[in-house]
Amino acid sequence: MFTDTSRPSTQFLQKQPWFSQLPMEMQEHVADRTFTLAGLKGDVLLHAGVEVKGWYAVLSGLVKLQSTSSQGRLSAFIGVPDGEWFGEGSTLKAEQRRYDVIALRDSVLLCLPCAQFAELFATSLPFNHFLVAHMNRRLGQAMTIIEAGRLRAPEQRVALYLSRVFWSGRRKLDLSQEELGHLAGLSRQTVNRALKSMAQEGLVSLEFGRVTILNEQALAAYADRAAVQDLPPQAQGDEPDATIEA
Repeated sequence: MFTDTSRPSTQFLQKQPWFSQLPMEMQEHVADRTFTLAGLKGDVLLHAGVEVKGWYAVLSGLVKLQSTSSQGRLSAFIGVPDGEWFGEGSTLKAEQRRYDVIALRDSVLLCLPCAQFAELFATSLPFNHFLVAHMNRRLGQAMTIIEAGRLRAPEQRVALYLSRVFWSGRRKLDLSQEELGHLAGLSRQTVNRALKSMAQEGLVSLEFGRVTILNEQALAAYADRAAVQDLPPQAQGDEPDATIEA
């Protein structure tokens, strides 16, 4: 039996579909070797260019994966909310991390070390099934990001980044318009105008600075529309941040 089932990391592992199918000895082995790291909003929790120590999950909080080009331009790949894993590609290839992991709010990460990841990958069929399904979802997100950057108008990109493609399950995200802009590759002002446009169509509500999704199916249809003309030139000045509730 586990010596301390009150640990958040152990509780998280026990909820994973592959974990319960491991022999008890292996469960204890894996749980004992995982570790956590925490950071405040804005902290770089994991740095690009350093050795990858394992496969990570977000125990609490919200992080974004971000890279910096040789010209100094920032590019955010994706936001990862609590309950989700990331970094499996680097762990499988045993390479240096290619991106920074930045906390969008106070966050705690769990790390499944490379040695235990490799052991599970070599011996556990349920673990491999979970990993394949997870990677398939990430591939779908990557293809969506590529398409959005090339074909979608700004309004559609914002709608897409609010959709279940990126945020599965019902959850509340303390995400500012600026951070949503980082994820979608748009300015904060452009995001604000796009949200107001969606509000006029009854897709979201912006009352009291909060963005609430009112019609998920209509929002998905909005994101799939044929590309339209870009939004007007950016207005001067910032709008208040919004909390996104999906």
